Amino acid sequence: VVLLLSLLGLAAAGKLLVVPADGSHWLSMREVVDILGQKGHEVVVVAPEASLHIKPSKNFEMKMYSVPYTQEELEKAFQAFLHASFEEGWIFKRFLKAYKGMKNLTDCWVTNCEQLLQNKELIRYLEESKFDALLTDPVATCGLILAEHLSLPSVYFLRGVPCGLDLDARLCPNPPSYVPRVFTDNTDRMSFLQRVKNLLFDIPLPFLCDFVFQPYLKLALEFLQREVTVLDLLQKGSVWLLRLDFVLEYPRPLMPNIIPIGGVNCAHK
Repeated sequence: VVLLLSLLGLAAAGKLLVVPADGSHWLSMREVVDILGQKGHEVVVVAPEASLHIKPSKNFEMKMYSVPYTQEELEKAFQAFLHASFEEGWIFKRFLKAYKGMKNLTDCWVTNCEQLLQNKELIRYLEESKFDALLTDPVATCGLILAEHLSLPSVYFLRGVPCGLDLDARLCPNPPSYVPRVFTDNTDRMSFLQRVKNLLFDIPLPFLCDFVFQPYLKLALEFLQREVTVLDLLQKGSVWLLRLDFVLEYPRPLMPNIIPIGGVNCAHK
């Protein structure tokens, strides 16, 4: 009986640190975080003071930090990225506009990360709080850095990572011979020329990755006091919760710690 009672502690509520990405990323994650809070878990969400959708809730505690830009500047950068992502027209023009929009938005996210990691009071609180795990969207690279610093098992909640780095980290095949690339308008049934086009769109990805993640790597070097790559950090994810469903995706193998949860963000209109 004593043994059985001791095992009940394994099912006790835990303490979860959440480092979200803003925008639609958070809208999907928020429902999961709210339910975890309702079930008795102690949830702490770390977020900047200026954000698009990350707001306080009775189901979790928020720890906010200041950032050197306004709410209006953030919304302007997000709208520019949004318009560029859905604009129609010549493929390279679309790519360049999306690149510019992503850079403006990335600058805000990098600033967020810098302000968070330099907030000694908040970092000390996180170190002393003895969390059981960290939940993050890997797009918010700061979550990966914090998980490494705090030596916490991490749960990823994601749709994807720029440049397909998440596919490399998950060891999932992603050959351009049959998996269509973004902006190409290809389907999974491609002619030879379409496959060549698909392959050509893979060429700039390393440069895009460098532009997206290099600022975070500099912050990680300063904060962790050692060199790391984003792939190194991604590969340490304990559980991957993928917001996809193979009804809408191209089928591919999944590893045992990868769980498709497509539709989790469709509970409400």
